[in-house]
Amino acid sequence: MINIILCGGSGTRLWPISRTLMPKQFVKLFADKSLFQLTVERNSKICDSQMIVSNIEQYFLALDQLAELQQTNNQYLLEPVARNTAPAIALACMALADEGDGDEMVLVTPSDHLIKNEAKYQKVLQQAQTLAQSDNLVTFGIAPTFAETGFGYIEADDFDVLAFHEKPDLKTAEQYLEAGNYYWNSGMFMFKASVFLAELRTHSLATYEATQTAFKNANKGEMIRVNYHDMSNIPENSIDYAVMEKSDKVKVIPANIGWSDVGSFDALFNELPKDENNNTLNENHIAIDSKNNLIYGEERKIATIDIKDIIVVDTGDALLISKKGSSQKVKQVVAQVKKTTELHNIHLTGHRPWGTYTVLEEAKGYKIKRIEVLPNKRLSLQSHQHRNEHWVVIKGRAEVVNADKILTLYENESTYIKAGDKHRLSNATNEVLIIIEVQVGGYMGEDDIERFKDDFQRS
Repeated sequence: MINIILCGGSGTRLWPISRTLMPKQFVKLFADKSLFQLTVERNSKICDSQMIVSNIEQYFLALDQLAELQQTNNQYLLEPVARNTAPAIALACMALADEGDGDEMVLVTPSDHLIKNEAKYQKVLQQAQTLAQSDNLVTFGIAPTFAETGFGYIEADDFDVLAFHEKPDLKTAEQYLEAGNYYWNSGMFMFKASVFLAELRTHSLATYEATQTAFKNANKGEMIRVNYHDMSNIPENSIDYAVMEKSDKVKVIPANIGWSDVGSFDALFNELPKDENNNTLNENHIAIDSKNNLIYGEERKIATIDIKDIIVVDTGDALLISKKGSSQKVKQVVAQVKKTTELHNIHLTGHRPWGTYTVLEEAKGYKIKRIEVLPNKRLSLQSHQHRNEHWVVIKGRAEVVNADKILTLYENESTYIKAGDKHRLSNATNEVLIIIEVQVGGYMGEDDIERFKDDFQRS
């Protein structure tokens, strides 16, 4: 069995912890492990390998986190633009069929769900595999514990699916809960790759044909890289709408497995360890007569006095304060943030395939960064139109291309890069290189980069 792990999504409901370039599935929220890592660990006990479907930025995050787990038996499929779950799963299944594994059993899972009862989870997967062997498309229904309006529902009669239902209003969700034969739609599936592709072709031919064209034209080297134009031509379609709601081969397995999609701060609060006053554990929290609070912050002391049922999230560059029960409105906050800043997109520390950068200070006309380049890595050959840069080596040895000059800089040495000049920073040593970069100019956005050569094939 192969685990297809879908890494799409930016997790905006967990902003400011989750950002576009560091979405919630890669944030280490549970015992210094991410939801992505927990997904891989959980499913690697059952599956022979993983196929990870992601964009280019998430690919490098996944690569680093898999290295921490010493997981090496992985395949990667990179989407240049998201087209929802049906094309993502179809591309992965086409890749398996292309390798002669069309009848391979696949377990499709999101990368950002938490499952606490692994013993029951394994039993549920065994049940699903029995049904899938008979050419069924199996989905997993979570027994609802309350009237949730943020999930889709599956109406079932034993293992037979009667209907899929969109996210309901509260009154309808309460009726579903009382009925007893409605399940939360978990977004997890099991089937043979060939069976899914045949059903996609039958019920959503346009999606199937566009996806087939994209796969045929994809670059199939160490990883599968889909062409941007081809991917853009695929209709945006969920697996539920494209196949599951139309096929007569769908079965559901009731799954009481301690599942959570960790889709809001209220959901996160329920999963984190607590102190004696039911506040989330945090070494930086000083609580005076404060109870039932989610307190998240790793950099500063956070003191609360006579506070109850509050969410406080401090990430250094953003502070969120919300009543518990209202955290679904965070998406409205993100919509406002997008209008004026890049805070929805990236943290103060940004992770790149070559290392990290941390914004130390920023004001009108300048930005100061600490840049760490991993051993034997280098940034792209690039230029900027709107800013000049000053580089000072703090630790290590830097190899620098600066316009028509090639320089070697040691600690306390520096260089000045003029706007428009091509430049590159490299670390040819076995130690981490640390520099301070001072940007000066009218615009310091991360999109002011023109790449000419890049080891990581970024555009």
